Amino acid sequence: MTEQVKWLNEQEKALWGSFLAIEGHLHLAIQRDLKTSSNLTEPEFEVLVHLSEADGPVRMTALADALQWERSRVSHQVTRMTKRGLVQRTSCPEDGRGAFVSTTAEGMREIEKAAPDHVRTVRRVFLDRLDDDDKRELARLLAKVESGFDVTRTSAPSGVPSKS
Repeated sequence: MTEQVKWLNEQEKALWGSFLAIEGHLHLAIQRDLKTSSNLTEPEFEVLVHLSEADGPVRMTALADALQWERSRVSHQVTRMTKRGLVQRTSCPEDGRGAFVSTTAEGMREIEKAAPDHVRTVRRVFLDRLDDDDKRELARLLAKVESGFDVTRTSAPSGVPSKS
């Protein structure tokens, strides 16, 4: 028996289309600015944000959870970044199957070089277009949508470094 599909109405189609367009524009702006300000790709930047804010090496599984990526994607990304000298992978002494990943000095130099321009981009293309009330309302709405997912966030969302 097939389940009845509740198709999107015109308003819902327009809303979904706007969301996808905004997401695409944001990623494109971030990618372009990362290219001009650093040698990092957006995924590399995201990994380095999480690792640079950690108190030490991070288990690969914890990194996957924080990034909300599949474990295989994290493994492939870390392999590429290891070859570039941005991160290092070490074995977990307590668990032979587990691994830790941490930034190298080169990885820290790259994230420190890229972060200021990245934050300026996030402000220019997203945050500065909203007043404080808009930001609170958008945060409320996003939390409402996000609450429907099994989400674990342990640090700044989606590559926005925080300054402590």
